[in-house]
Amino acid sequence: MRTILATLGGLALLLALFLGWCFREATGDPIVRRADVAMPGLERPIRIALISDIHIGTAAMGPKRLARIVAQINALKPDLVVIAGDFIFGHDPQGAARLGPAMIAPLKALRAPLGVAAVLGNHDYWTGAQATRGELARAGITLLENSAVLRGPIALGGIADDFTGHANVEATLRAARSLGKPIVLLTHSPDVAPALPADAPLLLAGHTHCGQVLFFGRNIAPEVSRYGARYRCGLVREGGRTVVVTGGLGTSGVPFRLGAPPDLWLLTLVPAAMAPTRKAG
Repeated sequence: MRTILATLGGLALLLALFLGWCFREATGDPIVRRADVAMPGLERPIRIALISDIHIGTAAMGPKRLARIVAQINALKPDLVVIAGDFIFGHDPQGAARLGPAMIAPLKALRAPLGVAAVLGNHDYWTGAQATRGELARAGITLLENSAVLRGPIALGGIADDFTGHANVEATLRAARSLGKPIVLLTHSPDVAPALPADAPLLLAGHTHCGQVLFFGRNIAPEVSRYGARYRCGLVREGGRTVVVTGGLGTSGVPFRLGAPPDLWLLTLVPAAMAPTRKAG
């Protein structure tokens, strides 16, 4: 009996240590990944910080951690900050109203000459899109829902969430094209990528968490993309199209990450004449 109890105690300790490691990875400062992307027709370089999946409402994300990440982003001195949705976590229709005010407040401190723009994610629609819209407006963040705005040398289009059926790619492209600048698209789920035309060469997205929990590089959770691992993580180049999928800042479900640490991207868009680009890192 003592042997059995000792074995069970040892296993319990190992499990506790493993879960502690996963929690630590989930709550650490995000890795900053960098890449240059050549953009046809671009007049001058522009630096864009991409974040996603804040997921307020889990043990992995609170106001103090979010404020620390905001300071980290500001230190990078991007020209523009874009947020690819999922500010809130869960399915409670009152979740955004309950969690949003205190938790989104740190985002007011984001600083970028060309501002901060965002789209909503599936959790934002589930937990109260209208409440999330209000909180983003109070934080000074421009919300794009199948629409576009001019931001310096680019036309930034925001496609609403494809996962919940709100995406209208055609309307977004019409709005972006009318601005007469190279088009950069922002959305939550990267699944809109294969349908994009040649004049939309760059898509920025989140949603996948890069798998969130990987064992020996294998994703153990169900895929959240209908394309499987194709757009699971990182920088994906397909012909003339570049898709950048951030692993996000928070977690979905359990507050754990393993082999898929939180990250953000600092992208430098450069005129095509300045190519070749440096590798992503």
